[in-house]
Amino acid sequence: MEHRSFISYKGLNYRPNKVLKKSEDYYSFMNQRRSLRMFSDRLVDQKVIENIIKTASTAPSGAHKQPWFFSAVSSSDLKSKIRVAAEKEEIENYSGRMSDSWLKDLEPFETNSEKPFLEIAPWLIVVFKKPFDIVNGEKKQNYYVNESVGIAVGFLLAAIQNAGLVALTHTPSPMNFLENLLNRPPNERAYLLIPIGYPPDDALIPD
Repeated sequence: MEHRSFISYKGLNYRPNKVLKKSEDYYSFMNQRRSLRMFSDRLVDQKVIENIIKTASTAPSGAHKQPWFFSAVSSSDLKSKIRVAAEKEEIENYSGRMSDSWLKDLEPFETNSEKPFLEIAPWLIVVFKKPFDIVNGEKKQNYYVNESVGIAVGFLLAAIQNAGLVALTHTPSPMNFLENLLNRPPNERAYLLIPIGYPPDDALIPD
């Protein structure tokens, strides 16, 4: 049996009075986060996106398998193809796949099958989950995949907020078109499509 070594954990170790202040400040900061469907085409440095993704990769995962892949897309041509494919699925969703109650719940947000933000936002991050890995031709099982990837996405959204950017968690289901457009291997499944960028000056959100 393989034995792994352990090292000492060195935490932040705040004083008790600072712990409360830190928790209050972080809540106030994160409470400003909103999902936006309006984006500026203002450029975002690739290094910023890389750091955001690296932050997501610090999330815990089942048996530390890290069963995720983050694909960052900035190509105008590829974003256009993603929009066309996503809107094709969304037309089906709004015209029959979604239940009446679902459509009713969406009415306050005034959403529809048109998704121009997929082309306007400077970056799209497509999150893939990996039910298994292939190592030296052998299939290796991953564990708690949905839970692990969900936690990593939470870290990702917090990192986006920390960078002063905005995002939307978009799910134009089914999303297998993303696997095809991005040439992902057969062990990856599209999980979320997240446009990222700056808000425009006239950005609006539901009250």
